[in-house]
Amino acid sequence: MTNETPVDPYIFTTDLLPLDPRFLPPLANGLLGWRVYGDIMHMGGVYNGEGGDCHRANLPCPLAVRMDLDEVEKAGHLQHSYSLDTHTGIFTHSLRTVSVIASQSLYTHRHHPNLLVMEVLLIRQGTSREPITIKLDSRFTPQSDDIVFHSEPDYKGASYIQGQTTTAEVSGGVCPSVHIIWTPITPSLTLLPDQAQSRWGFVVVVAGSQDSVQAHYDTALELMANGNLRPSHLRAWEELWAGSTLELTGPDDLSRALIGCMFYLLSAFPSLHEAPGHFGGVSPGGLSNGGSGQDYWGHVFWDQDTWMYPSIGLFYPQLARAVLEYRVRTVDGAKDNAEKQGYKGLKFPWESAVSGREVCPEDIYGQQEIHINGDVTLAFQHYLYLTQDMSMFTEGRGSEVIWGVADYWVSRVTWSAEEQNYHILGKGTLSKHVSIENIVNDNIKYFLSHLLPSLEFAVELAALLKYPAPREWQQVADKIKIPFDQKQKYHPEYDGYKKGQFVKQADTVMLGYPLGLPMTPEVRRNDLEFYEAVTDPGGPAMTWGMFAVGWLELGEVEKAGHLLQKCFKNIQGPFQVWSESSDGSGAVNFLTGMGGFLQAVLFGYTGFRSVISTTTHHLLCIRGVSYLGNKMDWLVRGQEVYIILREGAKHTGNTKPCALQVVLKNSGTKIPLIPGKLYSIPFYFTTNSQMLKLSIQILSGYYSKVIIKYCLDIIVKL
Repeated sequence: MTNETPVDPYIFTTDLLPLDPRFLPPLANGLLGWRVYGDIMHMGGVYNGEGGDCHRANLPCPLAVRMDLDEVEKAGHLQHSYSLDTHTGIFTHSLRTVSVIASQSLYTHRHHPNLLVMEVLLIRQGTSREPITIKLDSRFTPQSDDIVFHSEPDYKGASYIQGQTTTAEVSGGVCPSVHIIWTPITPSLTLLPDQAQSRWGFVVVVAGSQDSVQAHYDTALELMANGNLRPSHLRAWEELWAGSTLELTGPDDLSRALIGCMFYLLSAFPSLHEAPGHFGGVSPGGLSNGGSGQDYWGHVFWDQDTWMYPSIGLFYPQLARAVLEYRVRTVDGAKDNAEKQGYKGLKFPWESAVSGREVCPEDIYGQQEIHINGDVTLAFQHYLYLTQDMSMFTEGRGSEVIWGVADYWVSRVTWSAEEQNYHILGKGTLSKHVSIENIVNDNIKYFLSHLLPSLEFAVELAALLKYPAPREWQQVADKIKIPFDQKQKYHPEYDGYKKGQFVKQADTVMLGYPLGLPMTPEVRRNDLEFYEAVTDPGGPAMTWGMFAVGWLELGEVEKAGHLLQKCFKNIQGPFQVWSESSDGSGAVNFLTGMGGFLQAVLFGYTGFRSVISTTTHHLLCIRGVSYLGNKMDWLVRGQEVYIILREGAKHTGNTKPCALQVVLKNSGTKIPLIPGKLYSIPFYFTTNSQMLKLSIQILSGYYSKVIIKYCLDIIVKL
């Protein structure tokens, strides 16, 4: 019998930092982001460069500091340790000798997003009363290739610079301003002979104006004076985790992967209490990455809406709404994109910054990658089904997005009198910049898979809002051609696709999830088998999660597990940082891959899409699922599923909690959910002892018919 202390899966610890500095942990809070020890940071919405040259502006980071001991202290036994505590979002480097424990803590403040913080703590060990000195080696210089900074007079003892980016995103536009105030960092710190311990705090404040940066620095000084700088940060993270917990007792690597994905994804989103209108969207590499030529230049792709958004929306509708509001703010640019292409409505940019105008470095992709429209509308659709918050579509202007996209699709299709179908014809000439997938007709990957649900949702929303929908929306939806091989019972990727041709990533298999195209289990299985065999094994990280979801829908748990295991090749330890490709190349802190992995678990294994798989040896817990204004906690253990509807759940905006019930699909049994009461649903309630099929439904009204089309149609495989 051992008395070993259990390892906390939320704390990633190592004695050695990764050799590749790209895999040092990124710290972000939805407004500011940087990689620990890096001399560059980024601010959401601050880009430099016009059009295809637009990229995240690199800002100098005063916290590019490494802690070390002086030579005298190094003479003794020295231990290093590095940890990222995802409970709190704090990275800590600790040094231990016989005479001192020194720790350097770094964090982006979760509640006050304009603040970066460094704290140093020295604790004397043993009986020595000699002064103990540590060195702070800084790489910081107050310069940037993207911003011409000017020094300003010190503010309350702090250094101060300000400047503007050199080039606006749009010709004739305004260049954003950046103001930075920071506590000067001395080359060394000393624990005096009469001190048992001492703590120092350093803050960096970043804002867009003088008034704002000074006000936030005043707040930082006040927080430091009353001892509330770190506690206010800790409370904000505690609140986040209380509302979104995904835990598994079982394989340690899976637990760490799930926690790491949730942590980095939450870090990319704003505070729960931040005023709307400041969020600049989520790029594939997050706020810590994205300079010129790196990590997709910090642009916002379809990745945000299709890969990252769903897992956040399941727990935090208010954060999900921030994504939708970002898209609404880019409507004018999307309209301009459509007009330049010669079409009606809205064409959201393949790569987006602030204006909504196309900023892809290679114009051809901005012209060809039109499925982004469907990705955007799918996020709006999921939000409505999860929240019934109609305000997002009225005063929030979400209806403009949905109807603008519908108008674009209608103007983009071509009618074939011979076939009596609408088609989407590929445009362009095959070249080194244009793949065959972009010029073929009726491409499921790029066009059709998103067109149909976009149009159907536009018609549905119009009915809800009593808006006179153009009849063309339904006509095109009814007559659009979806390639299907009747003989082999599968969906060719495009018109003329030959079975066995190479595929880069999951695309056609996404017809089943997340797009929800009705098909028989035979067709679903055929799609999965055909495309798994020809998909690039070294493709993007999110690919195998989508295959796993598909196999879970069919009850093939072992196949799903094998495919999901491939995702672990993209996790670069010890801080669970994902790379775009399994060999470590491509974008880093690859939130897109993390989002796909989480969806495989949340909408595959853990149920809110298809299957929960567990055994008597594993316990699966999901806390904080948000549905129609309610918060629910789920526990799957052995042969039972436990559900509790939280009491006093807060609702946001116009989303009011609805009365819910569990419906066991096998038997038809209905169990009303009462807040605060724990419900245990054993497997013997079902007609099939291996499968528990249930649905969380609203008791009455319109949404009892449509809401469960999204995610809370559940099968638990026991």
